[in-house]
Amino acid sequence: AAPDCERLFARLAAGLARPPELAALARGLLAAERLAEQLRAAAPDGASDDAPETRSGAALAALAERMSPAPEAARALGAALVEGPQSDYGGGVLRAGVDAAFDAAAARRGAALERLAALEETLRGETGIAGLKLGYHRTWGYHLEVTRGRLDAVPDGWERRQSLRGAERFSEPRLRALADEIEAAEQELIEAERGRVEALAADLAAQADRIRACAGALARLDAAAGLADLAAERDWRRPQLEAEPRLEIRAGRHPIVEAALGASGFVPNDAALAADGAGAPQLLLLTGPNMSGKSTYLRQTALIVILAQAGCFVPAERARIGLVDRIFARVGAQDDLAAGRSTFLVEMLETARLLHGAGERSLVLLDEIGRGTSTWDGLAIAQAVAERLAAGERGPRTLFATHFQELTALAGSVERIANAAVAAEEDGRGGLRFLHRVAPGAADRSWGVQVAAMAGLPPDVLERAAQLLAALEGGGRQPGVGPGVMPGAELDAVLDLPPPRSPEAALTDELAMELVDELAALDVDGLTPLEAISALYALREQARLTAAGALDTAPAVPAAVQPPLEWAAAGG
Repeated sequence: AAPDCERLFARLAAGLARPPELAALARGLLAAERLAEQLRAAAPDGASDDAPETRSGAALAALAERMSPAPEAARALGAALVEGPQSDYGGGVLRAGVDAAFDAAAARRGAALERLAALEETLRGETGIAGLKLGYHRTWGYHLEVTRGRLDAVPDGWERRQSLRGAERFSEPRLRALADEIEAAEQELIEAERGRVEALAADLAAQADRIRACAGALARLDAAAGLADLAAERDWRRPQLEAEPRLEIRAGRHPIVEAALGASGFVPNDAALAADGAGAPQLLLLTGPNMSGKSTYLRQTALIVILAQAGCFVPAERARIGLVDRIFARVGAQDDLAAGRSTFLVEMLETARLLHGAGERSLVLLDEIGRGTSTWDGLAIAQAVAERLAAGERGPRTLFATHFQELTALAGSVERIANAAVAAEEDGRGGLRFLHRVAPGAADRSWGVQVAAMAGLPPDVLERAAQLLAALEGGGRQPGVGPGVMPGAELDAVLDLPPPRSPEAALTDELAMELVDELAALDVDGLTPLEAISALYALREQARLTAAGALDTAPAVPAAVQPPLEWAAAGG
């Protein structure tokens, strides 16, 4: 394993590298040299010049050339430093035998420490204090510690240095002399060690060009190896890159969503676009319900293109990628209130930037244009944008997700526009099951009411929405809009809709739900006969009030017929 040599060398060049970082840099440069030898040995032989293996082998050989040989200064530095050096100088950085001044200072310090240990035994014998201890304090230096019970045995020539709760600390002339000798030896040792290491580091810094080239090659190889491991682990395939602005993806997958769901939980989909509309649409109109996977389909297409042009394998069975110069995405909703920009204005600003900047080699992702204004305004803008993107002989490859079903009529009048839909089906209980499969053709509806039901909207709201939707779909708007034809809204059917439910009916629904909840909460098995009869009377009274659709607050049920939940709370 090799460290981040680029970062370490930057610290070395700035004079900020500590000994552990210098050791890591030297170790990384030597590891790169060994790795270069392995790359040269693994280079393929005998393949044609156009084969992918040959091109990859040539690229690896070029990296190996930049990674070897390692500078001699790296070898010298690695040989001079101990294994796992300390951050601070003081004897734990440089190996013995590398520098004579360092070795001499280390020897003097070692001899002084030996004499210091012998002095402790000598003083115990002289004073008769068996518990005498020699210690060191960062502030007070070396000292002799004596418990308070033996202070009477302390010689008169000892100097008191510090008082503790149960002991006193002293110094004495011989101890002070040895401490000065040790301090002087340590200072010489630090200076010799620092000087030697800094000289070796300066020699290494002088090889800046070679080190930067080696570190850069090592980083490129590390990135390539990481992508290769990812491709092997997730079954990604080599894409085919070409100059023609086309896009063909077979069984493409979203790498992040697939990693979260697992390979068996993700539904792959195909994609095909062409700037000239030959053999594939230039603009694909994608319809289908919310949560079905339209945004995932748009994003996975962009990610596959980015990965391919970054030199990576892609999450697809097969991919043919015409080079893309820019990716324009108008996805999601956001505002900039501090600048006075609403969500719709931000959406239009992004759309304007897209229309002005996208060319025939661009990839355009549009997700729900026209949501932040009235239905007809939004539909008009969305259709105009689609027509503009599909104008001319060649245009940007475009994925256009929308809930405006009217736009699907464009596929029959504009040659380079086609429809696709994310499939969904009803589960037989009024719910919706998402298939996450993109198929040719337009969706027959957006399933918005069903998705709203999944979100938990109240039943009366869902019922009213279904009534309005049926009237609008039956006669409130035209079934399709072609290029240049603006929708003429005939909303008489909306005016003829039955009125929304009255407050009396809404209250009746609420009382009915309360009745059902209380009935479901009854602990039938735990009730005594008397409690069961009382609960039954209480439920009957509530049912009568519900049937009458009472507007006023219901009269309190007598305490004798309160529901059994009250008794349970009271321990009855």
